Amino acid sequence: MTPSHTIAGEEPEHLTQAARRQTQVDPLAALRATGDPPWDVYLTGTVFLDIIFTGLDSAPVRGTESWARGMGSSPGGVANMAAALARLGLRTSLAAAFGDDHYGEYCWDALAQGEGIDLTASRTVPGWHSPVTVSMAYEGERTMVSHGHEPPPEEPAPDCPPRARAAVASLTPGTRAPWIAQAAREGTRIFADVGWDDTGAWDLGGLADLRHCEAFLPNAEEAKRYTGADCPRAAAHALTEHVPVAVVTLGSEGAYAVDRRTGETAEVPAIAVEALDPTGAGDVFVAGFVTGSLAGWPLADRLAFAGLTAALSVQEFGGSLSAPGWSEIGAWWRRVQSVPEQAPAALRRYAFLDTLVPEELDRPWPLRRAVPTIGFRRFQ
Repeated sequence: MTPSHTIAGEEPEHLTQAARRQTQVDPLAALRATGDPPWDVYLTGTVFLDIIFTGLDSAPVRGTESWARGMGSSPGGVANMAAALARLGLRTSLAAAFGDDHYGEYCWDALAQGEGIDLTASRTVPGWHSPVTVSMAYEGERTMVSHGHEPPPEEPAPDCPPRARAAVASLTPGTRAPWIAQAAREGTRIFADVGWDDTGAWDLGGLADLRHCEAFLPNAEEAKRYTGADCPRAAAHALTEHVPVAVVTLGSEGAYAVDRRTGETAEVPAIAVEALDPTGAGDVFVAGFVTGSLAGWPLADRLAFAGLTAALSVQEFGGSLSAPGWSEIGAWWRRVQSVPEQAPAALRRYAFLDTLVPEELDRPWPLRRAVPTIGFRRFQ
């Protein structure tokens, strides 16, 4: 099936009333025109049911029972990225396989009805149970245990992905994803991240689809291993020989980015927050960077916004349902401006939010957050 199309000024049919209330700011409003792609961002991948334990004093010890002070359940995996994009006001289309069990039904409803994400390119697989990840957060880190089976051989990603301004891809060493080249040929801007290379090769040549990408967003260790550089900033510059924009996340130090086309470089420090659960923070960072890129912001603003959204997300349970919306972004911006003796340089770094967040941003809807169990309520 192909997703429904829309003309400029119309909302895609999949957007529910709840999702329209959620999208209080459209960062691309000034750019929308007749003939635009129906979707701002397309992505594909595996949806997990995430069960998150927080409030653990330490890692579980063999032979003992550990009690967590907090617990949450929410869609995970590629759903983290999809929800983060949708909550930032981007019209998002996802192709994924869903189990036909209660977990799969819950994840489908949470994404389609709850977040307003288009699932036309997704499918429910009869007799296939949903993949599950149990995440335990403690001491600012997390440990995960996952279980799942491969879905039937047909790919959830269609041969011809829907038209979109951008797509987010997770590159796999030694593997090509045909949809990436197809989307790039249609003018879709590809933003890519990558996982740990279990082969130990760390060969950029093995990331064949990188040549179709506009931006590559590895973490510091990945960037150094792929380039052989001993410094993540040097690694970012080296990566621009292969991709126009390189963004390297530096953990507690923030992030560094280089745009080969404009010659811009930017470094933004991390925002200090009390982290409850880091699940999905990297996905939220990418979503923030994609949003700023599609809106045409300067590199430093894109980097600052990505770091801000990631920082806000770690203060909530779970991955997908911890992503901030514009209400949270606006509340943070008003709060930091009211802090006595706030550093002027820090305020200037985020001054671009003034033109995005209305002075009075009401919150007529409560953000859904990860809950201890599922099935208490249905989406209207």
